[in-house]
Amino acid sequence: MPAAALKPSPTQSTARRGVLLELPYAPVEKRPLPPGRPREWYVTHNRRLKAMRLAIALLDSGVYMPNQARNETIRSAANLIGIHPPSDTTCHMVRALMRYSR
Repeated sequence: MPAAALKPSPTQSTARRGVLLELPYAPVEKRPLPPGRPREWYVTHNRRLKAMRLAIALLDSGVYMPNQARNETIRSAANLIGIHPPSDTTCHMVRALMRYSR
């Protein structure tokens, strides 16, 4: 088989059009949570969302390992992105997200 036949065909890649990373982030439109769930479900759901936002902020700032993300580091990231400081439970959840996303 000739070497040219092994060359991958072009797909939807960024080769033809550049990726604009400098665009400002626009959050997804918020929707109301489903009614009728127990209160603990809403608390856990919001805690997971907050932990996810914090994990993304830490990864964007260069903190890639869970052992680098001490509670103080996570709380300073929360202050930086403008959300309330997380509890110890939420900080633990952030580290768990960073650990298991590998």
